[in-house]
Amino acid sequence: MSEIRVPTLGESVTEATVATWFKKPGDTVAVDEMLCELETDKVTVEVPSPVAGTLSEIVAQEGETVGVDALLAQVSEGDAAPAPAAKEEPAPEAAAEATPATSSAGGDTTDVMVPTLGESVSEATVSTWFKKVGDTVAQDEMLCELETDKVSVEVPSPAAGTLVEILAEEGTTVDASAKLAVLSSEGGAAAAAAPAASEASAPAPAASGGKDVENAPSANKIMAEKGIDPATVKGSGRDGRVMKEDALKATSAPAAAASAPAPAASAPRAPVSSDDASREERVKMTRLRQTIARRLKESQNTAAMLTTYNEVDMTEVMALRNEYKDLFLKKHGVKLGFMSFFTKACVHALKEVPEVNAEIDGTDVVYKNYVHMGIAAGTPTGLVVPVIRDADQMGFADIEKAIAEKGARARDGKLSMAEMQGGSFTISNGGVYGSLMSSPILNPPQSGILGMHKIQDRPMAIGGQVVIRPMMYLALSYDHRIVDGKGAVTFLVRVKEALEDPRRLLMDL
Repeated sequence: MSEIRVPTLGESVTEATVATWFKKPGDTVAVDEMLCELETDKVTVEVPSPVAGTLSEIVAQEGETVGVDALLAQVSEGDAAPAPAAKEEPAPEAAAEATPATSSAGGDTTDVMVPTLGESVSEATVSTWFKKVGDTVAQDEMLCELETDKVSVEVPSPAAGTLVEILAEEGTTVDASAKLAVLSSEGGAAAAAAPAASEASAPAPAASGGKDVENAPSANKIMAEKGIDPATVKGSGRDGRVMKEDALKATSAPAAAASAPAPAASAPRAPVSSDDASREERVKMTRLRQTIARRLKESQNTAAMLTTYNEVDMTEVMALRNEYKDLFLKKHGVKLGFMSFFTKACVHALKEVPEVNAEIDGTDVVYKNYVHMGIAAGTPTGLVVPVIRDADQMGFADIEKAIAEKGARARDGKLSMAEMQGGSFTISNGGVYGSLMSSPILNPPQSGILGMHKIQDRPMAIGGQVVIRPMMYLALSYDHRIVDGKGAVTFLVRVKEALEDPRRLLMDL
């Protein structure tokens, strides 16, 4: 007997609602076949079967709220053989459609599935196909690239053969368990397999196009309480299922329209002359760019964001770096940069002002006895923030190695979801692009972000004399709901002191 439990739901998510059961007690299930769908306040999570067998008991019914690792159901192992017959009996039409596609292949076929997308990610968009139907592919050769709202994922071929069918074209949004394509081990059958497969899959849109889909229980409850017609709500779940967030959006839409009619009226784009229009290019925003835009705007709307500024004399840091950079590279195999100094200085300051390293959770303030440092990195597809975990326990060399490794993975689009989650504070270096001063936007749910800028020689009054010093402006954006002005200024002053006299870091002063 195997227990089906609630999987990890994502950062700061502790419970979910059982939205839909796709199976009932007594049904035969295969390995990785979807059993049910959970709904949190952020995402929808599908729960697959870890084993083949029979669903013997459902413990958590639809509509129930369950915590992480709660028992959902139990599956009796060893009864997987009758699975095909069980599926053919209730759905003879579907079985009839599948048979020609299988026989037309003329050999073994392999399904290309969506790979694991990461914690809390339930769907992706097919951005690029590197192969077309009829192409021969080798095992592990890249077939296509998927794009989630956080990272890009390459899909390698699970076997050598011929690509006989593409089920998800470029631009299609697919869920985490979707089939992308079909491979055949016999190249000669490719031409016959592709048309047959296309015909077999053609009725699928019609089947899913109907609204004969059960909405999420929580969504039905909200719509019933608010008197909203479900037919007027556009669902974002599987097959158009209305989810909790869809219902909430529908309830808030009338109020927003009534209180702010002006923005709705100004939403359409300004008129453009035909001559200008012919020279414009319209490109759909990537999912990553859409997510960046949404999260930055949410940060502005949610946090009481404020920015305080200071400047730091980089003379001592630059002198120390120049003195030891060759020896550092020889011993540790990595270059000594400025980011390790700033990371160590921020860790030092966060110990004195812990609220900058905290976050708000409802009516609670969560103080973190660790520093998971986010280092913002620009990539060809947008801004990402890989996280260096336990940076407070690392030395200069370990920090530089981690920054170099994660920076390279970010530029190559190889970062995993886990590598971008859990940060407690962020450093953003706009100086590499020549920025002299800016106000960084918080990376929610964090309460602080430090903005670094360009190092520029400026005349400074020191000891009654005007001298030229390499200066950098620093900016700390913080959530004023939990960080007072005194704490923010103290944090920035401590960073300044540590950088202007790096020996303070060694003495913990």
